[in-house]
Amino acid sequence: MMNVMFKIDAMKKMFGFILFVGWGCVVSAQRVLNIDSCRNLALANNKSLLISKEKMQKARYDRKAAFTNFLPDFSATGTYMYFSDEISLLNDGQKFALNHMGTSFQQGFVQAATPVIEHIAQSDPQLAQKLQQAVQGGNLEGISGALNQLGDELTNAFRTDTRNVWAGAVTLTQPLYMGGKIRAYHRITKSSEALARTQYETQRQEVILDTDNAYWTVVSLGYKQKLAESFLTLVERLDRDVERMIQEGVATKADGLTVKVKVNEAEMTLTKVQNGLALAKMLLCQLCGLPLDSSFSLSDELQETPWTPEEEKDEAVRLALSNRPELESLELANKIYEDKVRVVRSEMLPSLALTGGYLVSNPSLLNGFENKFRGMWNVGVMLQVPIFHWNEGIYKVRAAKSEANIARLQRNDIEEKIELQVHQSLFKRTEAEKRFSLACRNMDKAEENLRYADKGFKEGVIPVSNVMEAQTAWLSAQSDKIDAQIELRLAQTYLQKATGTLGAER
Repeated sequence: MMNVMFKIDAMKKMFGFILFVGWGCVVSAQRVLNIDSCRNLALANNKSLLISKEKMQKARYDRKAAFTNFLPDFSATGTYMYFSDEISLLNDGQKFALNHMGTSFQQGFVQAATPVIEHIAQSDPQLAQKLQQAVQGGNLEGISGALNQLGDELTNAFRTDTRNVWAGAVTLTQPLYMGGKIRAYHRITKSSEALARTQYETQRQEVILDTDNAYWTVVSLGYKQKLAESFLTLVERLDRDVERMIQEGVATKADGLTVKVKVNEAEMTLTKVQNGLALAKMLLCQLCGLPLDSSFSLSDELQETPWTPEEEKDEAVRLALSNRPELESLELANKIYEDKVRVVRSEMLPSLALTGGYLVSNPSLLNGFENKFRGMWNVGVMLQVPIFHWNEGIYKVRAAKSEANIARLQRNDIEEKIELQVHQSLFKRTEAEKRFSLACRNMDKAEENLRYADKGFKEGVIPVSNVMEAQTAWLSAQSDKIDAQIELRLAQTYLQKATGTLGAER
């Protein structure tokens, strides 16, 4: 019997241990998020911020690409072309003359010797006869053939054989002076890179602001849910008390029905708050990149009262003018437009560049026309001077100056609006502080009024209607206090956004 009791006791302990471990796993499975973790999740999962990061990468690569314009440019070119006919340095008549040079020589020699022999025959027929025999017996045909062969060789030597042409070149170009265009373009890309960073910071603060709004909305609805549950418990207790009083004959059924209506209203209010809290948590999950059905709790929900912000330091306007990324973006845009004026002006200035390279071709022209790859080096200086383009450059410079003036005026306008926004945020925070102070005093009075009403109701000197009025006033005061605290926290957040310090490293 003792063994059986011991085993039963051991099984109870084991079962209790398993329940404890299971409950601990369930509790640990629910995440507890604070304002910083929600911000970090939102910053890590926001698609607009990811796009801004890619824009920052693009701007960085554009700056590096612009810097390469200061360096020499190397390029290589190769080509092959086939022509249906080759280039000829001799015309058809010249080719015919060279090819028949020996025949022409023989005919010319005989024609030149005939009148001489005829003249000699008038005075000395015997000598003329000997000369005639010598001319006819000479080796003119051999000389003619040799000269014809020489003419053919000369004709072939003048052939270019340019039907198949191969060419290649390696070229170096080093800009020496481009009217300041390269330096201005490099400054533009550096300003664009900084502009991408400021735009990222602007979007980052917007994401933090949206996350804070969603976070404190969840906190506010969480407290209002607790408040609605407390109010429902309060009116249910009153309903039970009235039911007992009806049974004892000291209260009417009308009082009971009035209280039951109040119970139904409290239940409906609790349902609305629960639905609103569920939707607010879904919105926070969407901003943080979590599944919409994620189970979590917020650290500020676990506190007795919401966090009360500290006092903001003075010189909020100075902080805004030095920290707001929008002003920095406009300042960078102004620099970009000023550099664009220099780029446009450079088109009217002369440009100077050093060039060099190596050219190779087949057929080659360095030793006549040869079917060999041969090349040569070259070095030169190229100067380009614009002369007249109907004042096109002047008009472009004036248009660029107008764009720079527009950017400058926009910055001045935004600066004034930011200063106004800072003052509005300060006024809103002051109003929130005053509202919170009044809400705290009203809460104290409502709690005291409810306490007296409950006591008077139990003693039978105060009717049910007065108790319900005291409960309603207590509910309203509690709700106003929660709203005032959340409004004060959001007012602090909006002030940090206005001064450009929202989400700054602490």
